[in-house]
Amino acid sequence: MTQATIYHNPRCSKSRETLALLEQQGCDINVVEYLKNTPTAAEIGQILAKLGINARELMRTKEDEYQTLGLNDTSLTEAQLIEAMINTPKLIERPIVLANERAAIGRPPENVLAIL
Repeated sequence: MTQATIYHNPRCSKSRETLALLEQQGCDINVVEYLKNTPTAAEIGQILAKLGINARELMRTKEDEYQTLGLNDTSLTEAQLIEAMINTPKLIERPIVLANERAAIGRPPENVLAIL
């Protein structure tokens, strides 16, 4: 049985669909409601490494907070962007699934099948 961790927002339809897909696949699932239990900088760093992307690519750039906090400033460092995600977890793209030492973003939910 595949063990999977999902960084989940129960109010998000894609996150709910991805969780249901993991359940259908028979995964042993650890659900992390990241809005309540925000990942640490180290955890976000590990997720980014597994996804093979930079911090800005993990951010929800259409959220009002992205503009309000001036996060579109290209001079911001990875550490500053990660700190913004910790302080405002709503900015983290969702859902993120970790399984088999890999990661995938469930947009669309079927993306996670590649790592199971």
